[in-house]
Amino acid sequence: MLGRFERGGSGEAVVEYGDSNLRVVRPGRFVRCGVTGAEIPLDALRYWSVERQEAYADPDAVMVRLREASEAAQKAG
Repeated sequence: MLGRFERGGSGEAVVEYGDSNLRVVRPGRFVRCGVTGAEIPLDALRYWSVERQEAYADPDAVMVRLREASEAAQKAG
């Protein structure tokens, strides 16, 4: 499965995130964390948001984004 991510591309990949899978739109070695900006190698990518279409480096980054979204919703409503 990971072999398809490793073919072609050397820079940042463009990925469409699905519920249980992802699709590489433009090949590359990595994607960027939506919170920290850190490079995440495609073969190490484990956390992403389908709704926000962004990747996360680790569970802490996920929690940061969820807190931000919760705070924004509280202010809006």
